[in-house]
Amino acid sequence: MNSETILIRQIHPSFIQDGRVGSNAFCPTSKDEGKLSTYDGDKIEVEDAWQHYTIDLRHESAGAYGISVGECESLDLSVSEDPEPFPEHVLVDFNPHGSSAVKKKGKKLRKFAVDRGWLYQA
Repeated sequence: MNSETILIRQIHPSFIQDGRVGSNAFCPTSKDEGKLSTYDGDKIEVEDAWQHYTIDLRHESAGAYGISVGECESLDLSVSEDPEPFPEHVLVDFNPHGSSAVKKKGKKLRKFAVDRGWLYQA
């Protein structure tokens, strides 16, 4: 990975309201232990990531957005490979930040992603 690497984020349909993805799609939930799960776009194609997520892992996804490693790092969010669940798995770590900062950073990641546009839609 490098700063240009696109991290593929699957978007659960519940994160979409009135046709817009919410910033909560870019914030870890309580079960995520403070880390946002993504795919390494250098290691897997977007459609293949979507199929892995929806078919192999049996999760729902309306599609995928992308954020770059550099965008995460610009917000003081570290990015690390986490190949234990699957080889292309990458985590964005929000742990050093309080809940208010997590929400602000999620909004900024959402903006980066929306400005880039959908990478894949179901």
